[in-house]
Amino acid sequence: MMTLGIKFRPNKPASLHLNGKVERSQKTDKAEFYATVDIDSDDLDNQLSEWQHYYNWNRPHSAHKGKTPMEKYFIVSNETPFSDEVLDNYDISKERIQDANYKLDLEIARLKRSL
Repeated sequence: MMTLGIKFRPNKPASLHLNGKVERSQKTDKAEFYATVDIDSDDLDNQLSEWQHYYNWNRPHSAHKGKTPMEKYFIVSNETPFSDEVLDNYDISKERIQDANYKLDLEIARLKRSL
């Protein structure tokens, strides 16, 4: 992950607030998509593709102040640097290596701060 410049940031166990976007998306899918389709339909893949297009291109989201995800994407993409610019500015020596065990990682960080 470090070679690709991807930071490992584990969620603390039982911290649903850290996974809120996924939880909210799944709630919307359940209420607005799965409640309206036959899960055993032979056409489920096509219906899911249509839903995904509608959800991203046509459905306003309160989190985006009434804009669709794609409208928000086009606004933010103008402000987002390209990957080569990010890689040019990335300094691996400044990266803190995190352990996948959340409790152990917290203890290591606490010990380093006390030095």
